[in-house]
Amino acid sequence: MTFSHLLTRAVHINRAGSRSAFTSSKPDTANPNWLRVGLAFGTSAFLWGLLFKQHSTDVHEYKVRNGLQ
Repeated sequence: MTFSHLLTRAVHINRAGSRSAFTSSKPDTANPNWLRVGLAFGTSAFLWGLLFKQHSTDVHEYKVRNGLQ
């Protein structure tokens, strides 16, 4: 047997004998984890707020530097 054939068999056996930890249980879509949902939306809103604040600061600085204000 060639080395690549042995390696292919070893990979195939290794995949068949292992189980992914990330798919051990399916998420319950009927009963979501509201804490995680709230944290996700809260974090997103916070980051968007920082983005808009930084943008307005950058626009103001641009106008001051170029004498537009």
